Amino acid sequence: MLSNFEVDIIQLRTTPYKIGYNLGKYLKDKTLLTVFSNLTKPEINMNHLHDVFSWVSPNLLEELQGLSEGLQLPYKKVAAMFSGYDVPKLTNMGCSTFVDHQYYVRNYDFSPEIYDGLLLLLSSKNVLASCGYSLQVIGRHDGVNESGLAIGLHFVNNEEYQEGIAAWTSVRMVLDTCTCTEEAIDLLKEIPHAACYNFSLGDSYGSYAAVEVSPEKVLVRRESSFISCVNHFQNPDMKKKNRANIEGSLNRNEYIYSLKSQNLSMKEAFHKFSDKNSPLFFTDYDNLFGTLHTFAYSFEEKTLTTDVAQGNKDLTINFEEWVKGTNIKESKLNGHIQVFG
Repeated sequence: MLSNFEVDIIQLRTTPYKIGYNLGKYLKDKTLLTVFSNLTKPEINMNHLHDVFSWVSPNLLEELQGLSEGLQLPYKKVAAMFSGYDVPKLTNMGCSTFVDHQYYVRNYDFSPEIYDGLLLLLSSKNVLASCGYSLQVIGRHDGVNESGLAIGLHFVNNEEYQEGIAAWTSVRMVLDTCTCTEEAIDLLKEIPHAACYNFSLGDSYGSYAAVEVSPEKVLVRRESSFISCVNHFQNPDMKKKNRANIEGSLNRNEYIYSLKSQNLSMKEAFHKFSDKNSPLFFTDYDNLFGTLHTFAYSFEEKTLTTDVAQGNKDLTINFEEWVKGTNIKESKLNGHIQVFG
């Protein structure tokens, strides 16, 4: 049977502290608080957190302070729950991305039980404005910033897990501070990563890449006409870090490669990902592998298009106009997911 599935859209144009405060007020009575309280450690090394955040994204420290005030919870507790620093190993998640010089399009696959259900459009001082789906509130699954840099995460393995920055917080740091693919690559080479992930990247200058990261090393993968990015490493020097069973990831990769020869428009590519009958769309939500949203960005038109699983209507946002001050009217995305039992 199908169950209603909703994502809230929140638009904020204010200081990092007030962004955190407003999100804290929004979260105060949500079950998401219990979810992340159960998933995260009671406390983390605050000195290590501050060392990394102060260097890369001091705005996120202010946002965490605002979250603390909005939630009326101790700052140390909020930092452990939402910073994405030293997060315990999470179960596998899936993501598939196609990116070339024209557009970026991807699916995010996981469980609705561990999903913020928030699309955030933020504009604040000293950082780049961005739009993306939140993970652990301050992190992002994927998104784009005002410079036209798009990025998304792809889980690979957590066997080499160490204390460090979660991939979703890395995505947010890139969106806040980087204007192009090359700057993002440089930053991803410097961040202390907690686990093995791919990052798919594309920008308005026509540059795109996949960055394969582990706590041990970071390598960049480039191809001449486009990049397919899924849930396994493809660089020969990184393949030994893949999980034993990557058949599903290999199949998705093969299908994405088949799309290139079709010369699809962004809208056509978007629906190759979001259509419920697509080889890239999954409904195994009970086993943490169901498609939750599709996200795309046109580097040429400076518009983003998105929808949630089996949504009623794609939402297209002229992000350039939003950055200039024009808010969108929509406050929710509505779709459906398959539930059993």
